[in-house]
Amino acid sequence: MGGVLLTNGWDRASRADAIVRFRLDATAFEDRHARVEAEFETGRLDAEGYLDATVFYEPRSFSRAEFRNYMFERSRPHPEAIATARDLRKGGEYRMAVLNNESRELNEYRIRTFGLHEIFDDFFSSCYTGRRKPDPAAFRLALSVTQQEPQATLFLDDRPENVAAAARLGVRTLRVEDPRHLREELAGVGVTEG
Repeated sequence: MGGVLLTNGWDRASRADAIVRFRLDATAFEDRHARVEAEFETGRLDAEGYLDATVFYEPRSFSRAEFRNYMFERSRPHPEAIATARDLRKGGEYRMAVLNNESRELNEYRIRTFGLHEIFDDFFSSCYTGRRKPDPAAFRLALSVTQQEPQATLFLDDRPENVAAAARLGVRTLRVEDPRHLREELAGVGVTEG
């Protein structure tokens, strides 16, 4: 989802903005984030636990709700990319799934807020599967559950390391560098609506 249909979720840039906005100690926050990131993104740590570990381990001048809302509000749609995905869904020719790294609360917020449940058949989000890209196990699980052969699938991502990991498994890939041109990029590899 992040980097293709939506802005990236709680990534380095969003955290850097939060550090400035909430006047956090950058080193302490990033160190604490690194310690719990895997647990947070694989569903073993919920948002409250993440906030306890990274921000509210000491008193703050802002509330948990303010910080949590800021985290969620960082998500913005890429309208052209979402329109492309909707058109592909309408055509009914493709099984469409999401494979992403995201915490449960943020993932569910983004699915609901941007109507992604109306577009995609499956959500192989790390918070549900316990596996994060670029781990090959994340891709293998999605292929197994959907009963798809690697060469019959197309994986889209904005991060080179994720694209490379999928390609190593024989999955066809497309690195999305500008979501505004997703329709043209998909057409270039033979994926069109209707």
